[in-house]
Amino acid sequence: MSHSAGFSYGSGQSVVDAMYHDLKVMQSASLQEMIDKLAKIPLNYQPGKGWTYSVSMDIEGYIVEKLSGQTLPDFMRDHIFTPLAMKDAAFFVPEEKRSRFATNYRDDSQGQLVPSVTTGGAPTDYATQPTMPSGGGGLVSTTEDYYRFAQMLANGGELDGKRILAPATVKLMTSNHLPTELLTGEFGIGQHIMRPGFGYGFNCAVVFDPPEANLPDGKGTFFWDGAAGTWFWVDPTNDIVFVAMIQRMTSPDNHNLQYRSHATVYQALIDASK
Repeated sequence: MSHSAGFSYGSGQSVVDAMYHDLKVMQSASLQEMIDKLAKIPLNYQPGKGWTYSVSMDIEGYIVEKLSGQTLPDFMRDHIFTPLAMKDAAFFVPEEKRSRFATNYRDDSQGQLVPSVTTGGAPTDYATQPTMPSGGGGLVSTTEDYYRFAQMLANGGELDGKRILAPATVKLMTSNHLPTELLTGEFGIGQHIMRPGFGYGFNCAVVFDPPEANLPDGKGTFFWDGAAGTWFWVDPTNDIVFVAMIQRMTSPDNHNLQYRSHATVYQALIDASK
């Protein structure tokens, strides 16, 4: 859950990363097939000795299925989306909602924007329920739905009288779990570099010492972003819940926009706390 177990998405240059591509891990027909492939691939390093954004979240999705006895889409619908009144969150877009479905874009080899029809390397038009629902990405939703999820976390696991998580669970999730030896600036993804004051909790980045991390956020801020430029952050110190969405897949501009939005928000605060 802290991305320090030694898994990968195959995005590196190691022999292990090459095996992710050769076995087509993220193109598996089911979560069970994905697990069977992963069982044949060594770890990139001993658990706790590095940090790599990885398939670990997809493994978590598989574990949810095994523990709950439900498919991941059904579990998320019954235990997250429906209680939070997230009306449009799902792994696919039914026909009656297709007219509201925004196009996702990517850069082609000439730097021009073209429609993107893949997720996790696999083609998809989001017209049907995926046979391998991803714990690490692939949901469709709206800004309003995403805000309700983020506000639930900001409230310590509850929204509109519906409790999703215990307050202690949210506190555990949003506390740094990386040891000092990984907070050296050596590990990270994009502009999210693990360093003193900036670590990782359980499935979200954590700013636990803003001055040390050279960030304007309040202490205890937690956040993450999506590959297509969807991001959120929660700053409990300054009572901020922020959600933003664009639709540009894995663009180098996405993280820049995220940090520019941070700067704009904190410049507007009259009495920002640390």
